[in-house]
Amino acid sequence: MGPRRRVLKNAAAEANQFRSRSAIAFACVLLALAGLALWYFRLQVWQHADYATRSEANRIKLRPVVPGRGLIFDRKGRVLADNVPAYRIEVTPFEAGKTAAWLPALSQIIALTPEDIERFEDERRASRGFKPITLKLRVSEDEAARFAVDRWRYPGIDLVSYLNRRYPQGELMSHVVGYVARIDAEDMKTLGEGNAALTHIGKTGLERYYEEALRGKVGYEQIETNVDGRPMRQVGHVPASPGTDLRLSIDLDLQQAIVTAFGEFEGSAIAVDPRNGEVLAMVSLPSYDANLFVNGISSHDFKALNENPSRPQFNRLVLGGVAPGSTLKPLIALAGLDSGLRKPEDRVLSTGMFYLPGTSRGWGDAARGGHGWTDLRKSISQSVNTYYYRLALDMGIERFDDYMSRYGFGEPTGIDLTGEIGGILPSPAAKAKARKERWYPGDTVNASIGQGDWKVTPLQLVRAVAGIADGQLHGPHLVREQRLGFEGAWTPVAPPPAQPISPNPANVQVVREGMMAAMQPGGTGAAVARGAPYLMAGKTGTAQVVSRRGTAAVHPKSLPMHLRHRALFVGFAPADAPTIAVAIAVEGGGYGGSTAAPIARKIFDAWLLGKMPEPMPSDPASGPSPATPATVSPYPAGRGAGVRAERNDGAAGPATPAETVASGSNVPAHNVSVDPAVERSAVPSSALRAPVDNAQGRPSPGGRREPPAQPQAPEPTR
Repeated sequence: MGPRRRVLKNAAAEANQFRSRSAIAFACVLLALAGLALWYFRLQVWQHADYATRSEANRIKLRPVVPGRGLIFDRKGRVLADNVPAYRIEVTPFEAGKTAAWLPALSQIIALTPEDIERFEDERRASRGFKPITLKLRVSEDEAARFAVDRWRYPGIDLVSYLNRRYPQGELMSHVVGYVARIDAEDMKTLGEGNAALTHIGKTGLERYYEEALRGKVGYEQIETNVDGRPMRQVGHVPASPGTDLRLSIDLDLQQAIVTAFGEFEGSAIAVDPRNGEVLAMVSLPSYDANLFVNGISSHDFKALNENPSRPQFNRLVLGGVAPGSTLKPLIALAGLDSGLRKPEDRVLSTGMFYLPGTSRGWGDAARGGHGWTDLRKSISQSVNTYYYRLALDMGIERFDDYMSRYGFGEPTGIDLTGEIGGILPSPAAKAKARKERWYPGDTVNASIGQGDWKVTPLQLVRAVAGIADGQLHGPHLVREQRLGFEGAWTPVAPPPAQPISPNPANVQVVREGMMAAMQPGGTGAAVARGAPYLMAGKTGTAQVVSRRGTAAVHPKSLPMHLRHRALFVGFAPADAPTIAVAIAVEGGGYGGSTAAPIARKIFDAWLLGKMPEPMPSDPASGPSPATPATVSPYPAGRGAGVRAERNDGAAGPATPAETVASGSNVPAHNVSVDPAVERSAVPSSALRAPVDNAQGRPSPGGRREPPAQPQAPEPTR
């Protein structure tokens, strides 16, 4: 090989090449820097809000602040519903992980029932994983202390303090105040996401009616946390608005007096101030402890309540209805005066039996042989049925219904409680709808003494009798005053507007005089008014539960408790300047004059004299008489026994055609003639002249069945 050729360097070319490469590299660096600058600009400017929010979310947690639920007081400031400090365990599923990883160990620290776990699993499946779910309410202080020590072992599980609802009066106020219970899925749909932090909501009574005002408005606080999620300090907050406190017109002493006066009897009673419609006391017996429902009632307690034939949860004041019996007579008398069909001095002859033209079976009066010539005042004081038979027929059912609806029957009173029924106003349309039957004159006769298809609530009765006492129909109401926050001033709650019960005050006065005479010697309620230092006005009544055949008088004490008549009383006192009006319905009480009226006397004494009553002795239930089949009810005789009656032939059903008069008027073949002495002494079952005809019970509100008040027989003795 020859010598290698030497290549000469081109300095200019190399310099050009270097400059080109340097320029390209510099451009790349500039582009990279520009991209980095744009990236930083994007992070720091364009997406600043997003990343700042994410950063704050890692450091700051929003914790809802549930407001204290409004308190409820009676008229004297005594607490009926308050809040007590408590702890609960909340779990955030997304942070806590699978249940199997932490539940067994947590169960060693906190006592968890199968119901607690089942409820938690149901809520976990139905909710989002990042929302806290309550595992257990009412954690004890010992459990809270043990959990606090091992809190770090359970991420996503927190011990939360809150205010738990409590009802210091227990059973005494449960049907009025009601109760709160845990929120379910249906409640959350109504409340919305803004109230997701709430755990309880009003379910019954005032708690439900005033739910929005009582619960207040949820607030929030911003909590700074460390890397472990533990709170360090509060950095901001939106204050919660407390719930509204309510002061009721209810007087706790009078409420207790009514319960004591009832003794072992079941039924309902309500007392109002006739001057303004304020409810002074209202009782439905038997009752229940509202505290059982606050944090979830146990299956054992729930079963015990549901299987109790006396239905403690059933509010007889707003949901229950009875035939009003003779308590309706003062109002029918007022309708006769206002319609111009009667004057106070107009008289009707009572011979003991009343017959429609063309009929051989009739309706009886309370006194054997009749009451003789009877004017309006006497018709009320001695409860003369014949006076009202004739008056109702002269009025006609259409005009009769018109006046009864003016007095508030057939529609709710509008009291501040949910679920109130309107009852039943007897009419041709109502009968055709219920039984597909036409209206007969005999139906009008039955309606004239508060029997037949009538169904009224104690609220309707007390509103009407308070209207007679005051001359104005006031809407009954419970809340007297309210305030926002503990430091707020109490402000009165405007009562519902009132309306005159009659365009002629003189007519009302005549009816008052008749009711006053009923409590004087010779009247049906004279015995209970004896010795009272004040004047009373009232009207006794009896609502029959079972029907009968023939002319036999069936004394209620010869029947099992659940088939006895309902004893009723309405009245007011002092009669010359009324400050209290009452309506009382005693289930299985027999007659109004012997059972309901003495209870009313004790209520009047408690309110007017401050004299608390002694318990009323209960009337032991009698066993079935020979005339009453032993299979009449699947329940034993006694308090709360039986919610359904059956016929003597063993088949449940209405009366047969043979039990009515085949005269074209379809007048029920039932009449009653009872000596007034019958009420004072029990009639032996062997003295009954006809068997009892037990008609099929009608469904009551809520799907329950109860023995109906029969339309065919007039009231025996008041």
